[in-house]
Amino acid sequence: MFKLVECEGVVRVPPSLMTLPLKEAVLQVLRSEYGSQVVKDLGIIIGVLDADASEYGVIVPGDGALYHKARFTFLVYQPMLQEVVEGEVAVVESTGLLVRLGPIEGYIHKSQIMDDAVSYSREQNVVIGEKSGRVLRKGDVVRARIVGVSYGSRKQALRVQLTMRQHCLGKIEWIREEVSKKLAKAEAKGGER
Repeated sequence: MFKLVECEGVVRVPPSLMTLPLKEAVLQVLRSEYGSQVVKDLGIIIGVLDADASEYGVIVPGDGALYHKARFTFLVYQPMLQEVVEGEVAVVESTGLLVRLGPIEGYIHKSQIMDDAVSYSREQNVVIGEKSGRVLRKGDVVRARIVGVSYGSRKQALRVQLTMRQHCLGKIEWIREEVSKKLAKAEAKGGER
């Protein structure tokens, strides 16, 4: 889920940025400091959208920078448990799939790809349903549900686990086929009266 988050803090404006208007200098500092950072329980910071800084800065002895109190707005992506997301398959491996979900990648273990058992074809770089014959490859668009989110101890460590083993999840073409079949069945039932 994308969110706007308002924060307050003190921003250090170095002497090299003091020729810029204050707002522009503060935005530059914030964007370089926080851009693409993973913050535990907040998510990944996509960008800094706006900032307002106090005109009065504080000088610290021995440091040529000015310190300004500021309020700023982050655009954040925070994956939520049970959220349904769509993304493109980025990597197909024997153990599962990596799916690009905008600013991050989610992982789908091979046991969570479909109700059918799957096998991996190294030559074709695809996973294939053993009974259904359904094929997933790099570049396919899929719909999945987030079943796990964890933050690692390292910076930039945000792990998202996904499943496609529920109704109306999976490759978009599979979902369309399923919906078309149900509509045809419903129309056939309605016409029998």
